[in-house]
Amino acid sequence: MPRSPPESRAYSLPERPWGRAAPPGVRSGRGRSRAAGDPRHRRPQRLRNHLMELGLVGLGKMGGNMRERIRRAGHTVIGYDRNPDLADVHSLAELVDGLQAPRVVWVMVPAGAATQSTVDELSELLSPGDVVVDGGNSRWTDDEKHAAELAAKGIGFVDCGVSGGVWGLANGYALMYGGDKEHVAVAQPIFDALKPEGEFGAVHAGKVGAGHFAKMVHNGIEYAMMQAYAEGWELLEKVDSVTDVREVFRSWQEGTVIRSWLLDLAVNALDEDEHLQQLRGFAQDSGEGRWTVEAAIDNAVPLPAITASLFARFASRQDDSPQMKMIAALRNQFGGHAVEKK
Repeated sequence: MPRSPPESRAYSLPERPWGRAAPPGVRSGRGRSRAAGDPRHRRPQRLRNHLMELGLVGLGKMGGNMRERIRRAGHTVIGYDRNPDLADVHSLAELVDGLQAPRVVWVMVPAGAATQSTVDELSELLSPGDVVVDGGNSRWTDDEKHAAELAAKGIGFVDCGVSGGVWGLANGYALMYGGDKEHVAVAQPIFDALKPEGEFGAVHAGKVGAGHFAKMVHNGIEYAMMQAYAEGWELLEKVDSVTDVREVFRSWQEGTVIRSWLLDLAVNALDEDEHLQQLRGFAQDSGEGRWTVEAAIDNAVPLPAITASLFARFASRQDDSPQMKMIAALRNQFGGHAVEKK
């Protein structure tokens, strides 16, 4: 069973509340001067030490825990969020001013307009040689646009699909990133800090857009897996012969081919509410399931299970399905089957 994430530790160093103090001879702010000939301030040395500074934009459920995990690895994180209670600084400009070049800024905000406006603002604040990492759930086609916009100003771009949810702080985050090798290398210490322990859990998936495309497909598979568990659970609940559905699910956690983390989470949910009576049968979709199906159409790849799971979510939002009204009416017309009236 997954472990609950530990409590987050507070950070309040006197010199810089977001982490380590600035190295001697280097002042904060854009356009800072470096001690001439001092090897401590050369980029290769920073990478060899594997300790770096990061600007993190967006400190919600995912971003806040990511900031904590990165800090626990010894890196400095300056976090900005529109909620001042969560932020280390009060603006993107202040965030950029607090970082040493080459700067890395990780964007963890909602896909679409919020990400676009953040990238636009950063493009005016950052300098050639800096790198932006988009760790939100952006569409891969937006990544290509953002990379081109930033490249025109000499700023690198890496897209990173992140999976792990609220458990990521304790267990690590699965990372799928795309972009040029030189830009990935600059941010590699942060990827290493976020990923789970062990050999696996992170991959340089390919060119710009590959990270978010891989994460999109991951989420499409997740849709289908959840749908399969849900359908099996409903069928078990429906029959009279099975008297303990929760324990059937629990028994599958060991020795079966369908064991998974999702199954563990299903058992957790059933432990909290055995028959899910406190929940309404409504499931939202994040958008990535739709993008997966659209990509399948564009590439002529059949995805029947993922597509069906997406449409099942749409059906969940209808208290009285119009489609089912038509089906009931047709069954009554051609077969005389009974219909239920309101």
